[in-house]
Amino acid sequence: MNGPKILWTIPIFGGVTITQTTLTSWIATALIMLCAWLLSRNLSVDKPSKKQVVLEKLVGMLSGMVESTMGKHNMRFLPYIGALFMSSLVGTLLGMTNILRSSTADISTTAAWALATTALCWYGGIKTNGFLGWLKGFTEPVAVMTPMNIVSEIANPISMSFRHFGNIAGGAVLTSLVYSALASLSAFLLQWIPNAFLNSIPIFQLGIPAFLSIYFDLFSGFVQALVFSMLTMVYVGSAFPPKEETN
Repeated sequence: MNGPKILWTIPIFGGVTITQTTLTSWIATALIMLCAWLLSRNLSVDKPSKKQVVLEKLVGMLSGMVESTMGKHNMRFLPYIGALFMSSLVGTLLGMTNILRSSTADISTTAAWALATTALCWYGGIKTNGFLGWLKGFTEPVAVMTPMNIVSEIANPISMSFRHFGNIAGGAVLTSLVYSALASLSAFLLQWIPNAFLNSIPIFQLGIPAFLSIYFDLFSGFVQALVFSMLTMVYVGSAFPPKEETN
């Protein structure tokens, strides 16, 4: 409700703050690396295990999505897209523990990803068209559209970051409000029960917040990770067209 808390401060460079978001991001990165190491062990061409079959299926689905969206010539961006998707999904799901705060519920996380994607798109545009050609692209199709093109270029990372952050943070706030309201409802109705043990149990908090968490953290987290990855593929793919289109 009040944003990520500062857990501790490292006394270097004037003080580097470590927030709940930083801790969750570190844990998400460690979990992804651990899973990648465990799942990639003992792979076999002749006798693949069930684990390997499932892993190959998931990687194949991601590869197919990247190829169909960005083109075969952009398959080198597959690790970047996969890292974005997994970091977003795991960072969101860690919020279901009620111990860690979702890293995607912090605008600094999604903004950093959006800015990285924007920088990659700018690099692609400059590499493809040259610096002057990239600047000239802002004047197309007519020079009067230059301000609108600049605004659109700035709006892309802003919309990407706020869309992802807003959905996850909004879901967390709504779940907290409902949880508090159910606690108040339990206290109001159960105060009429003479049994001290029974009226101390917030019975209305059992079950309902869990269903909300499944939607906002699990389903919405997966959807937002997918949407962010798809937008990244569209933007980066357009910045790196096939060679025949640049001739």
